[in-house]
Amino acid sequence: MHWYTLTPLDVLLFRDAKPFTPGERAWAGSMFPPNGHSIAGALRGLLGEKAHLQLKGPFFCRSDHQSQMQLYFPRPLGFVGSSALVPLSWNEQLPLNHALWDRHQPCPLSTPPNSKTEGENNSNGKYRQYLPSDVIAAYLHSGQIRHQDWKVQHLGEDQPWMVETRSHNAIAPGTRQVKAADGYFVENAIRLQPNWHLAIALDQEIPTPATLRLGGEGHRAILQRCDELGKQWEELQRLSQQNFDRGGKVIAYLVTPGVFERLHDGGKAMCRAWPWEWKLAHTANSNQTPGQLVSVATDRAVPMGCRFRDQQDKSIPAPQVFAAPAGSEYYLNQPQPLFQDSEQASKQARRWRELGYSELLWIFYQEGQ
Repeated sequence: MHWYTLTPLDVLLFRDAKPFTPGERAWAGSMFPPNGHSIAGALRGLLGEKAHLQLKGPFFCRSDHQSQMQLYFPRPLGFVGSSALVPLSWNEQLPLNHALWDRHQPCPLSTPPNSKTEGENNSNGKYRQYLPSDVIAAYLHSGQIRHQDWKVQHLGEDQPWMVETRSHNAIAPGTRQVKAADGYFVENAIRLQPNWHLAIALDQEIPTPATLRLGGEGHRAILQRCDELGKQWEELQRLSQQNFDRGGKVIAYLVTPGVFERLHDGGKAMCRAWPWEWKLAHTANSNQTPGQLVSVATDRAVPMGCRFRDQQDKSIPAPQVFAAPAGSEYYLNQPQPLFQDSEQASKQARRWRELGYSELLWIFYQEGQ
């Protein structure tokens, strides 16, 4: 895989998955960071419509005063403040173990006894919402993130982008008045913080620097080769694979949005926050077979609207899907691979992985952490 940075020359516009028509809804929603489909569409515009792409990301990266790049990853959601959450079944000393909970759902999570509260931690400054690769490498190695590593140390680590709200007016011909119909709407534009870039890995080598159209309204970004990002990613992959091969209790850390869908009766696709092939380790009925998944730490789903080619090679909207947000964490008694990575997976399922979705890093769980 070849690593590249994407540096916008102006603001970026990425509409969300909600239908929008000026006049019916005056506010055009937006989403950021962009998903894999948006990045692939921009790259195909550069390489050609028929190019088959396999990519990793997108991630964020930051350059320092010496122009050295460092990868950044979304905050793991298995933390409250700087305190790690633990499934009740993994720690019998947790005070919530006496509570009843629905065994059709993942096991509840709780902070360990004597852990600091979020308010106490946050009194020392802002938390990082994106963590650099060296902190993630230490997390993979030790299973812990130190309290000082959560503190914002550079501009943009709480949010690498700014939102600029822009209004659009259309004037009625022969007047100075805004049109009564389709004359006004507002949308959010995205501007990256200074020294911040998007980062992707691609299975094709592209001569750089190159300019491509990224997002709506043809805004441009510079594509630049950056091999040092590849070295950081390879180190994380090495540590992750070691944790997977070791076995035992692990935490699967989702670093890109995860799309886990399955066809049900009638051909309807259903999405949920964890892979369908991962069965719960606890059972509600005696006839159920226990699996490996103990608990899940996640947030609200990310709606995505993509496009595909119909039989007449016309671009049309694809059915909307909902992705688990990047940063979600899954607690398993034993590591379990994704069905999307197996040879039995359908072409559509494998395509999600080829476009960078559902990327996992494996953390070995240290007992008593």
